[in-house]
Amino acid sequence: MNTSPLDQVVTSAVAEVAPAIQAAIHFRGEEIYAGCSGWLDPDERRLPVKQDTLFDLASVSKLFTTVAFMHLVEEGRVSLDQPVCTVLPKFSGMRRISPYEDPLRWGNFVQPAHYDMQDVDAGKVTFRHLLTHTSGLPAWRPLKDQPDAAAGRQMALGTEFFYPTGQRVVYSDIGLILVGMAVEVSSGMQLDEAVHQWISAPLELERTCYLPVEDQPYDTSGMAPTEYCTMRKTRVWGEVHDENAFRLGGIAGHAGVFSTASELARFGQALLGGGPPLLQPATLAEMVKVQAQEGNTRRGIGFLLWSPDPQASSHPFGKEAFGHTGFTGTSLWIDPFNSLVVALLTNRVYYGRDAAAITRFRVDFHQVVIDLVARTTHYR
Repeated sequence: MNTSPLDQVVTSAVAEVAPAIQAAIHFRGEEIYAGCSGWLDPDERRLPVKQDTLFDLASVSKLFTTVAFMHLVEEGRVSLDQPVCTVLPKFSGMRRISPYEDPLRWGNFVQPAHYDMQDVDAGKVTFRHLLTHTSGLPAWRPLKDQPDAAAGRQMALGTEFFYPTGQRVVYSDIGLILVGMAVEVSSGMQLDEAVHQWISAPLELERTCYLPVEDQPYDTSGMAPTEYCTMRKTRVWGEVHDENAFRLGGIAGHAGVFSTASELARFGQALLGGGPPLLQPATLAEMVKVQAQEGNTRRGIGFLLWSPDPQASSHPFGKEAFGHTGFTGTSLWIDPFNSLVVALLTNRVYYGRDAAAITRFRVDFHQVVIDLVARTTHYR
């Protein structure tokens, strides 16, 4: 298969989308592409991106948290429809529906429309609600402003709601932070230890980790830098980009994993059905079923599902596709119909938080992938 069109689209995106790009593709169980382009220091161009350069996965980390939680489900230690408060007792009681702080427009609040001033019983929220983003929790809260990790976790446990449980689909970092905390309580391990034991070690993902500077003997020349952080007053390089995850110590349910495109694609291949199995087929089948939908957004257990929106990064794939995206410019998509796994990593926030360029690039890259596959097999 001639993959030069993939090299061309990756190289052309370095100037406008992200200074560093890395991608890996599995087709029919084999890696058919592993490419990279760009610079870790785009001003001086002394550090070219390599295949083993680490990228901050941002919210793609949620998939690792989800798989760890579902491992516990399979062991019978927790269940999807179990109230969260049975594992995290402080997440209970009646709570007010309130506006929450807008993470993209400092000083502004996102309003809860006609639900304002109603109450929600946190004790009735289940793990299925958290993993399908139907819990009623707000998308975000400023855990970053708390004095330490313990205070940040308490803020997550005590947060107010944004809508009545089960009535909407609102993507929530707070929900996955709570899932990560539940993994720790139920397993008796720190989240990074659980992810390593149940995912990274079985798949031999040697570069995939949390806290790369602390946990492994890497220097920052092997990692893609992200954004200049006003809170830390420096460009983030070798630390998690997400401010809330940073306040929580760099290990959190919603963000914190670093990896390479090749290793992330191997993780995706294991979920598609190749290599050591991470979960039972029946478990995965439940995870990729439509559990909740609002507009063109369709969600499974932890997974974002294929969208009919032509501008969605999943749209070029088959309708059974499932995966996730990350704010730093990362994504993993798994397409069972075409036997495809596509890992695309960038550090697009190096140029700022406007998502227009990365949104277009993901669709364009995925379309090139599908066009190449169409020459090999019949595509619907």
